[in-house]
Amino acid sequence: MAKKRKKAAKKRPAAKKRKPAKKKAGGKRRSGLMQKSYSLSPELQAVCGAKSLSRPQVVKKLWAYIKAHKCQDAKNKRMINPDKKLSEVLGKRPIDMLKMAGCLSKHIK
Repeated sequence: MAKKRKKAAKKRPAAKKRKPAKKKAGGKRRSGLMQKSYSLSPELQAVCGAKSLSRPQVVKKLWAYIKAHKCQDAKNKRMINPDKKLSEVLGKRPIDMLKMAGCLSKHIK
């Protein structure tokens, strides 16, 4: 009679327990862009109403200006029709909203 051999079970090393990540006081983490403040050109200062802002704040103020002065095209909301103040920053032609950031880089130092 053949004897049955039991297979030795392979032992796995015990999984290491991870310590929970330490939370920083103050809530949300901020990226470098949120903290860095840029000086604005006089044309952009007239639109935004501040001398220095971070890049996301500039875009936020610019959108607030666009909506308040109804510079967005009625049929195609992606297009921005600049008024006199905004044309000094973005140019005189209607511009796509995604190309707006490229025009801003000339006015942020």
